[in-house]
Amino acid sequence: MFGNRLYLILIGGITVLVLILFILVLSSGGGAPGSGQRISLTFWGVFDTKNNFEKVIADYRTLYPNISVTYRQFSFDDYERELVNALAAGAGPDIIMVHNTWIPKHQDKLKPAPEMIPGEENKFFTVNDYQNQFVEVAQKDLVKGKDIYAFPLYVDTLALFYNKDLFNNAGLTRPPETWEEFNQYVEVLAETEGSTISKAGAALGTAKNVNRASDILMAMMIQSGVKMNDDQTKRPSFTKSVDGERVGERSLEYYTSFANPKSKAYTWNDSQEYSIDAFVQGKVAMMLNYSHQIGLVRSKASRLNFTVSSMPQANPEDARNYANYWAASVSNKSQNYIEAWKFLRYLTSKNGAIDYLNSSSRPSARRDVIDLQKNDPFYGLFALQALTARSWYQIDNEAIEDIFEEMIDDVNSGRFSVRDALRNAENEINLLTSSRQSEI
Repeated sequence: MFGNRLYLILIGGITVLVLILFILVLSSGGGAPGSGQRISLTFWGVFDTKNNFEKVIADYRTLYPNISVTYRQFSFDDYERELVNALAAGAGPDIIMVHNTWIPKHQDKLKPAPEMIPGEENKFFTVNDYQNQFVEVAQKDLVKGKDIYAFPLYVDTLALFYNKDLFNNAGLTRPPETWEEFNQYVEVLAETEGSTISKAGAALGTAKNVNRASDILMAMMIQSGVKMNDDQTKRPSFTKSVDGERVGERSLEYYTSFANPKSKAYTWNDSQEYSIDAFVQGKVAMMLNYSHQIGLVRSKASRLNFTVSSMPQANPEDARNYANYWAASVSNKSQNYIEAWKFLRYLTSKNGAIDYLNSSSRPSARRDVIDLQKNDPFYGLFALQALTARSWYQIDNEAIEDIFEEMIDDVNSGRFSVRDALRNAENEINLLTSSRQSEI
């Protein structure tokens, strides 16, 4: 009797224990794919609206009903400060958009992609996968060794915007392909008398009234062969000669020549309106900018007869374009980083990328989607330029932008020679890099 009672107690206890374990497994996500514990992912970004992610998020929710993703858009001026403060307080988002230059600056705040995902047989995403799927500049910016810090949603590059009516009136039948041709076009298109400019050939040469002036100068430097920084120390090396030529000085002198009244290329000065405004008003024939400005130009001047062309090159056979883009990463404070990375893998897959790019009107970072975009009359050239895009190590992109603009102003004002202005900028960025690297 005693033995039977003990047996029944043991059986009952085991049954209760099994039921408890079964309930725990179900609540922790151990059921069928897409079931399990409900997880809410928060996603912060800057220039994208909720609509850009709406379809991708809805499709992902269909596959994984227990995963919800909430996107929040911030203003550019507030975003980085809000993000850093939130992460410091332990209240930041799971997924964050990072600028392509931010990895050196914010690497300590990011959680690299996992090597393996529980329940998956294959590795989550290898560096080889990255090389095969995304353009080269993304790997150089966002992958460090074997650690993947972000997936790119797109890659934008500088290109030439030009007024077709002004080109037609000047008898110009095609856009310039080289900087030598660009200079010739400027001379034909510009209408100047002394230092007075009545019609500008191009918005170029100054800092404050040229949108993305620092990026344009950086693009020229990279095309000229300037080694922007040392491979090991990452310190700037603008002043170093390449094959006996002072290519850094030559690039700075060339950029500022468009604002030099003594130059044949003179076409712009500080008294001109802001470059984008001047372009939409038909006061300047050419400007250099990114694809995201196409929508702005159209919204400001729906009747403006303009189009875009590839960025002029120093050597068309060795095209070098300048990259500027944002990528999606995961916070190292995220409690759900595995699910966050799984969502980003889906977002930047071929189907996810197509949905996002169709909504956002951006050029692809995925090689297989570039093939689909390359014939688009406006965005095709930007997609193709992503294949030859480059960037460089910047410990603080906003501070470096200010230093570059100061360098341009120093030359135009005559405060410093081209050589001294370039050396001063290099020294400032060197100090900035040393200081920030010691803090990391």
